[in-house]
Amino acid sequence: MAVSIRQIHPHFVGEVSGLDLRKPLTPDEAREVEAAMDRYAVLVFHDQDIDDEQQLRFAANFGPRENRAGGTVTRSEDYRLSSGLADVGNLGKDGKPLPKDHRTHLFNLGNCLWHSDSSFRPVPAKFSLLSARVVNPTGGNTEFADMRAAYDALDDATKAEIEDMICEHSLMYSRGALGFLDYSEDEKRMFKPVLQRLVRTHPVHGRKSLYLSSHAGGIVGMSAPEARVLLRDLNEHATQPEFVHVHKWKLHDLVMWDNRQTMHRVRRYDQSQPRDMRRATVAGDAPTVARQAAE
Repeated sequence: MAVSIRQIHPHFVGEVSGLDLRKPLTPDEAREVEAAMDRYAVLVFHDQDIDDEQQLRFAANFGPRENRAGGTVTRSEDYRLSSGLADVGNLGKDGKPLPKDHRTHLFNLGNCLWHSDSSFRPVPAKFSLLSARVVNPTGGNTEFADMRAAYDALDDATKAEIEDMICEHSLMYSRGALGFLDYSEDEKRMFKPVLQRLVRTHPVHGRKSLYLSSHAGGIVGMSAPEARVLLRDLNEHATQPEFVHVHKWKLHDLVMWDNRQTMHRVRRYDQSQPRDMRRATVAGDAPTVARQAAE
């Protein structure tokens, strides 16, 4: 069956048919998927009953796997998954939903804020691939915002103003916005702010996009209040309904997105019910600015 892609949002998002991700992709299929990512920024694959090894193999078509160290407060001995996938559901090592007062659960609530995966790393992520293994019965939709369309809709004066701005990104900014302030000294060092451009240019098609995230808490050369007002304004602009697609998860969906061109967030769901979501992350290949860490 030939690969077919149907655009399901006016600006972005392609729904893919004709691929069985349990099987290795041919070189032509891999090139077709990557070209579709460049165009649509988000791809949806339904009915993909895959295991961890198959998910990682699919992700490997698009670049090396990102090292997941430094993106969580969960201790390595408490990891539920040993395959190398990121565990972004709500389950503990015992396979049961985490208690509401559990530190990992409270930290992971930051995923409900608009963000771009790994913008808190010196080299931010390229693609994320999220597989739905157990779907929560209530809530839990994932929303995606097209940051290219959002940039295009800015007035010329704003585009000129923000063109060369550099932001500071840290997990402590996003979690701090929710009142999570409990960090060890090691975690504070691990989550030290890094620098990212506010406007990115795609390396293939050259289209510009806003590079925003709840991890962004400052702008170099600006006072904190002034920077956060500007970032809040840009986030409100970029997440208007016209730029947003809502994905309602079905069992065995796999959704793949380009972190260089989109933001996303998960919506609240019933935390007492199990939700098993597993993410493979394709590493980026370069920092967005030469200096990789905030002074």
